[in-house]
Amino acid sequence: MEHKTNAMRILDKLKLKYASHDYSQTDAVSGIDVAHVLNQNEKQTFKTLVTIGRSKKYYVFLIPVANELDLKKAAQSVNEKSIEMIKSKDLLAITGYIHGGCSPIGMKKSFMTRIDESAAQFETIIFSAGKIGFQLEMKLEELHKAIPFQLANLTV
Repeated sequence: MEHKTNAMRILDKLKLKYASHDYSQTDAVSGIDVAHVLNQNEKQTFKTLVTIGRSKKYYVFLIPVANELDLKKAAQSVNEKSIEMIKSKDLLAITGYIHGGCSPIGMKKSFMTRIDESAAQFETIIFSAGKIGFQLEMKLEELHKAIPFQLANLTV
């Protein structure tokens, strides 16, 4: 692939194995559309969600694209009383990424990250490469070498 995102450069620097998928020449917008144009299982394709807790700390959650984040379960997983989604307009300032192209790898700061436990049933998971039009596919063991995370029950 000609296009390297910041997340890919980080993975290359760490010598971690990943596959990249390019859907930039399609009109796919939603995570479900992206999974379909890439011929991927939507249960194996994850979206990156950024939240803020009552403590004013930020948290990152990866859940399957067709699912909805259960805010109570998510809050429990990070020991918060409550959390809420951040506003799209705040995403760039907080993470360095824009809505639709937010990768858990290469954010401006390291945030506590949780991945839905359903990820464990797949050999690899697929998620944003940090730019609209590009996805990464990795084994959880490899991803764990790039970012610290824990698996948790996160969906409705």
